[in-house]
Amino acid sequence: MLIHTVKPGESLWEISTNYKVPIKKIIEVNKLPNPNRLVNGQSLVIPTQDRIHIVRPGESLWKIAKDYGTSVKSIVKVNKISDTKSIYPGKRLYILAPRHYVKRGEMPWEIGKRYGVSLESLLRVNNIEDPRGIYPGTILIIPRKEKPPMDVNGYIYKLDKEAIPIVREDGKYLTYLSPFAYLIKEDGSLQVIKDVPAIKTAYEQRVVPIMSITNFTSTEKGENVANIILNSDEIQEKLLTNIINIMKEKRYKGLNVDFENVLPKDREPYNKFMERTVERLHPKGYFVSSALAPKVSADQPGLLYEAHDYEAHGKIADFVILMTYEWGARVGPPQAISPLDQIKRVLDYAVTVIPREKIYFGFQIYARDWLLPHRKGQEAKTFSPQEAILKAVKYGATIKYDEIAQSPYYRYRDEEGRMHEVWFEDARSAQAKFDAVKDYNLSGISYWVLGYPYPQNWVLLEDNFNIRKEL
Repeated sequence: MLIHTVKPGESLWEISTNYKVPIKKIIEVNKLPNPNRLVNGQSLVIPTQDRIHIVRPGESLWKIAKDYGTSVKSIVKVNKISDTKSIYPGKRLYILAPRHYVKRGEMPWEIGKRYGVSLESLLRVNNIEDPRGIYPGTILIIPRKEKPPMDVNGYIYKLDKEAIPIVREDGKYLTYLSPFAYLIKEDGSLQVIKDVPAIKTAYEQRVVPIMSITNFTSTEKGENVANIILNSDEIQEKLLTNIINIMKEKRYKGLNVDFENVLPKDREPYNKFMERTVERLHPKGYFVSSALAPKVSADQPGLLYEAHDYEAHGKIADFVILMTYEWGARVGPPQAISPLDQIKRVLDYAVTVIPREKIYFGFQIYARDWLLPHRKGQEAKTFSPQEAILKAVKYGATIKYDEIAQSPYYRYRDEEGRMHEVWFEDARSAQAKFDAVKDYNLSGISYWVLGYPYPQNWVLLEDNFNIRKEL
């Protein structure tokens, strides 16, 4: 896939022509709500196996061609290079994906095997529904195969019947589904949620359901209930028994512990609770994970951070989800919700104390709209990245891109003359996050939260990784 940023006055027809990709495919992959009204600065996923390569210092055309499985001749021809010595760092090169000319007697599965790709992938990339549509003389684009495996978790808090269409739509991209969440009570009991439809649909999509427990609500921080639970062996045993009973009854395969605002003095009790949880659940075949606040050092102060012991959880849990989002908080000032520069500070610390194969990158998939000037305590509106584009179209906004935060944003004036600032996610920010996942060699991605349409994300996720399926 390539990513294109719309220029002033640019039409979809021009973009389609430049990339030699049908308009229909661009509309479909981006789920463009109004193809005739593109926004200046809007990013589009271009569905192609071709690539853009930025030349790095010391690279030669021969090395670039070798890395992409193509030839120097092809690169020279496509990029109209007259002097092969004129390759310099920063130069953009268009790299064609490998092509195969089908000969008489060749079988589709044999072609796929020859290039190390599946028949399914070969058909999908070439928009061929039936292998019988491959005949002598057909030129096939060979899909790229250097995609690392990736675990993908998705939290969901739209439950009961409302969860069904969401899980059906996103399930093919998920390894795990975490209905959010069972609220723990002071006596070790749990507040029941309507998760059965989500679990049933998850199994239909070959997605492993994870039971999620928490101590907080939208109105209660939960530090007191956590304090009571974490300092009572008796209540912990009751809580774990209740958890196991629910997991058996509802066919959960693992547990995610999301205790937030835990008092600093309860750091060690929290670690011991995690150990006890693993001791109870592992023998029964269940895995255990935790969700941790985004820390940049072991001794980072603050109620969100102090009791979250990265090193201990990294040893105890099967994996940990880093909640690398919410810098642009609902009641905070307008800013990127998941700024990549801040996320990398968290990852730089995390990989020193947690095994990389246990780290899941937290990825938010929603947008926020703040009223300007921002006043303390004033709440932003939360909606989907798709709606963010619709708003930009409606108000004629120009989308800008923060290169440091790797996040798009724009401002607009509403019907009442009030100024707004919107931060959201697009194709560029998604790809930047996926690149970070690969750069840090992490094993998982965890989405907060399903139910906000963001089609570009899922297309790029599948283009970057082979999503693991445990069922």
